[in-house]
Amino acid sequence: MNFFDELKTSLKEAVDIKNGTKAPAHVTRYEIADVKAIREQLNVSQAEMAKALGTSVDTIKSWESRRRNPTGLAAKVLATIQANPAFFYELAAH
Repeated sequence: MNFFDELKTSLKEAVDIKNGTKAPAHVTRYEIADVKAIREQLNVSQAEMAKALGTSVDTIKSWESRRRNPTGLAAKVLATIQANPAFFYELAAH
């Protein structure tokens, strides 16, 4: 199967899942992180957290005020930090 055919098949599957005619093979969900609580637990500023996560201070502020929620990799990283705070300091060191 060439790339176009794989892409076409994948898109058809996505439409079927959205329409409820097919169940997704795998679903990963993360609880919405309480970013402010995590940051306060770490005793770091918004600027320090933004730098360690490679994002802006405005993003941290929007997560803390719950105007936006971290998704994808950010949600996974925050869940890891919450479970293992030392991971944050490893990120911050790089």
